[in-house]
Amino acid sequence: MRNILKNRLALSTVVTTLIILVISVLLAGVVTYYAINVVSTRVQQESLSIQFLHVWYASGGTEAAFAIVNTGGRDVVLNKITVRGQTVEWTNVFTAVGSVTNDLAYSQELTPGDAYSFTITNVETQLTQATSSITLQSGNTLIVYISSPDSISINDIGLTVGVTVFTSQAMYYQECNVQAYVAGSS
Repeated sequence: MRNILKNRLALSTVVTTLIILVISVLLAGVVTYYAINVVSTRVQQESLSIQFLHVWYASGGTEAAFAIVNTGGRDVVLNKITVRGQTVEWTNVFTAVGSVTNDLAYSQELTPGDAYSFTITNVETQLTQATSSITLQSGNTLIVYISSPDSISINDIGLTVGVTVFTSQAMYYQECNVQAYVAGSS
């Protein structure tokens, strides 16, 4: 009779231990889930989108243009831009903050040291020459024109060229074909 009582108590000890173990695992899981949820909702992600990318070759010189949309929840600093792996000097970069709904056009007039205004989507826009890293606020669109990107020649017309924009956390890469620009066409 004592063996039966001991067996029952032994079984209840095992069941009690299992219940405590399951509850502690569930509690740890809930705490971990809560911590991950709090951290992930507080962290704002960096997200850029490169649109309307063009690289042109013209007899007067080469030019690249694109728009960068900051779709993330935080401001971003553009540290470097490369065209076909060659770093673009900031003195050759012209920027404007604005919206773009139509495609970008060849400017024909970009000269380092000069200010340049042109019309994008029926709005007069003033490009300013960059001197160092560029800050792009969350939700804004940055229009970028590059005068004389390195290593683009007449032999590159029709070939694919990669443009990379570097930030402190990521690099954004986009490809396009080099286009020939003929005066009078768009």
